[in-house]
Amino acid sequence: MDVAGKKGKLKKIAVFTSGGDAPGMNAAIRAVTRAALANKLKVVGIRHGYQGMIAGDFVALRASDVGGILHLGGTVLKTARSAEFRTAEGRAKAFHQLLKAGIDAVVVIGGDGSFTGALLMSQEYNMPFVGIPATIDNDMYGTDYTIGYETALNTVVEAVDKIRDTARSHGRIFFVEVMGHEAGLIALNSGIACGAEVILIPEKKDQHDELKKFLARGYKKKESSGIVIVAEGEETGGAMKIADEVRHEHPDLDVRVSILGHIQRGGSPTAKDRINATRMGVAAIEALLDDQKSIMIGLENGKLVQVPFNKAVKLNHSIDSNLLDIQKLMNY
Repeated sequence: MDVAGKKGKLKKIAVFTSGGDAPGMNAAIRAVTRAALANKLKVVGIRHGYQGMIAGDFVALRASDVGGILHLGGTVLKTARSAEFRTAEGRAKAFHQLLKAGIDAVVVIGGDGSFTGALLMSQEYNMPFVGIPATIDNDMYGTDYTIGYETALNTVVEAVDKIRDTARSHGRIFFVEVMGHEAGLIALNSGIACGAEVILIPEKKDQHDELKKFLARGYKKKESSGIVIVAEGEETGGAMKIADEVRHEHPDLDVRVSILGHIQRGGSPTAKDRINATRMGVAAIEALLDDQKSIMIGLENGKLVQVPFNKAVKLNHSIDSNLLDIQKLMNY
């Protein structure tokens, strides 16, 4: 069904968060809501992501409803995974709910999985969707920055700095596992910021050789402690498996593991996450008013850009391998 040709002038928009939560999502919700209201649009919040869209879990949003949420982590609209939405029948239910509520366009705040769903809805029903990238992994193609990444990075740095204190005090090697089973940006940049001796990320397989070299030479020659940052992942088995292997090969070393887990997702967003979430939220409404659809709002060199969904979800975000060389140089 072609919705765009029937609805005429934009009157009501919906906003929702989807996928994993990220600090700064609330700032984006606030910006979308107030920018839309300033342009005389009605705003509806969809609770619990795509599952809430299927269930018709909608709530009207006023300016006062998004007051006092700028500094909060998580998402006031809640989020959820939805296996049902992956089916054509589920998306048909979701579209029927949008149609019944008189919604003309939707802003989705999330990552590539969320944008894949939005792309399908746009293709199947010609419903305008605009995306705001919010994922702590910072792994979206077409944007230098995703909401929540900087806050998560700072959370890791603060935690590892504290772990370093006890590692140094006891002469231990700590394997610290951070999020990023497909993208190692948190591991890479937190490792450099914390002065980690070794960084293990999914994009670079030869880093395990660096670990062996550190254990064989660097640690025994000049180190009284060590930090190894490990990006979570099924292929390597994560920090626990790697640490067990090291204990077996080097029984003389005092090896410990710390898995940071979901503390990386939470917390009050940094100033940068709040500012960029606000910029992106306003830009999303401007894009809809300009009749744009199936695009993601991104940032390139500090400037707002529009990236087609089909590029954002199908192309890979690459890391700067020079950063690994810098990290090795710092541990010379």
